[in-house]
Amino acid sequence: MSAQDITAVELSKAYRLLNHGPTVLVSAQHEQDADVMAAAWACALELTPAKVTVVLDKSTKTRQLVEQSGYFALQVPCYAQIDMVHQLGTISKFDQPTKLADCKTELFYQDPYPVPLVTGSLAWLICKVIPEPHNQQAHDLFIGSVVAAWADSRVFRDGHWHFQNAAKELRSLHYIAGGTFYLIGDEVKAR
Repeated sequence: MSAQDITAVELSKAYRLLNHGPTVLVSAQHEQDADVMAAAWACALELTPAKVTVVLDKSTKTRQLVEQSGYFALQVPCYAQIDMVHQLGTISKFDQPTKLADCKTELFYQDPYPVPLVTGSLAWLICKVIPEPHNQQAHDLFIGSVVAAWADSRVFRDGHWHFQNAAKELRSLHYIAGGTFYLIGDEVKAR
């Protein structure tokens, strides 16, 4: 993927980046401390203004950074990243401070947002936390207002995914359990 493959997505269409139920990577940064974790429980919440939800366990470093910064990013990883995604979901930065380097996770930034994004993903949504202290403490549920979104134009363009002609490496991951994922399948249409 090159920088020219990253194209802006209208915020009114940002929900489509998550609507097919992919595993996501959640990234956050506070000051110079950044982390990324995998999450299976993320979804679109509202179309306009674009909002999302994600479950972030209290034991994660990423959650701590989200709480400190007030921002997070959701990324849609692809099959080419499967090993990195699994590692990011099983290693804690609290236990392994070199987690991102060990998992070979490359980060980049899109101006003007100080939120790290994972290189090689299929889509990126930067979100500002909408504080809901009860939901965050009782259910680990975070709500974010999407402030910017981009996608890889090789598989998402004109407001739609185009996986039907995509190489296997560019298909999104869908987590089941125990290191098992499914890839997005063939497109079918109702009559």
